[in-house]
Amino acid sequence: MTLDAQRIAALADRPADALTRRDVARALLVTPAADALAALPGLRRQLLAVGNSLSAPFWDSAATTMQKVADGAATVGDVHNWLEATGTEPSAIIGLHVWDDEDERSPLQADIHKMLVAYLEESLASGAIDPDLLATGDAGALREHRRLQEEWMMSELPDGRIPMWAVSDEKDDEFLAEWDAAEAEALVELQAVLGELQDRPRPERDLRGACDRIRAAIKEGGWPGELLAACGGLNPRRLPRDDAELWLTLAAGIVTPQNDLPDDDEPNEAGELTGDDEAMVALCALDHVEWLATVSALARGGPGTAATPEDLAQYVNEYEPDDVYDDADAAAGMFLHVVGLWQVLGAVDDDDRLTPLGWWGLPEALQRAWAAQE
Repeated sequence: MTLDAQRIAALADRPADALTRRDVARALLVTPAADALAALPGLRRQLLAVGNSLSAPFWDSAATTMQKVADGAATVGDVHNWLEATGTEPSAIIGLHVWDDEDERSPLQADIHKMLVAYLEESLASGAIDPDLLATGDAGALREHRRLQEEWMMSELPDGRIPMWAVSDEKDDEFLAEWDAAEAEALVELQAVLGELQDRPRPERDLRGACDRIRAAIKEGGWPGELLAACGGLNPRRLPRDDAELWLTLAAGIVTPQNDLPDDDEPNEAGELTGDDEAMVALCALDHVEWLATVSALARGGPGTAATPEDLAQYVNEYEPDDVYDDADAAAGMFLHVVGLWQVLGAVDDDDRLTPLGWWGLPEALQRAWAAQE
């Protein structure tokens, strides 16, 4: 179908004399590049005839961009930057929000995006946006264009919503739903593994001794007491009296930390993280596959199974051979704090080998951590 002003007007659902640079650019981009290039002179004459000449910088940028597309030299960034330079196309990233591709946006995100486009059209009409400066790559104009978008995204709508928080909350809900579904699937896999094994008895004497040491460490404060209490979401002054309950709560908290660290455990003056902060970041970075792979390997191996950080990273590689860690040292570093805390719990001994207490407790704790998310 021939690309002309009337065709673009139909696509944009507005008359030809009201078409924006964005309308024309979007129509060009959904047309084969060679056809779009051939149509440019005619389009320019047609819009000039209805009093909507747009501007020379726009037409020059359109010819340059479509030629790059035709030559196969245009990147996704090139195309979006040109589209954004029309003045009414939102930035791909605003603050911490990244727009989904148009055909993948939720109804909420599509609605917010449409409202932002309307706001940018009003700003362009009022002179707050100069698309010719954007088309020529003016850095100051681009900063102001993005500032206007961030300001609108953080402003209250008539219905009381803040656009940025509305789309961010939706994204968070989607992520959490996907995460919970993945953990539920991992829990089923873990239970299948445990169902294949012999009974894992609870070593009462080892459990009692470990909990005596744990209570003393938490009462003393500092490392590892503060970190363990934060992970388990426990009040150091009101710890569970039952040993198994205390141990499993803390071990499950290592998998899914429940609380933040105390306020006094903050980055130092140089902005560097403290040891406990680093540990918390590392624990939160581990996903369900990594926990499933390591705990399944240890459960199958039984007491005495190697549990160094390097061993744990290798168990993950063996579980997912198609997704091997690129940096073995970095992978082991992810488990460094895990092994340290497992030693405090008595799940791993001083030689970094699984103990009878760890054989019983780590699978139980992992099941508890994941079951609590359902």
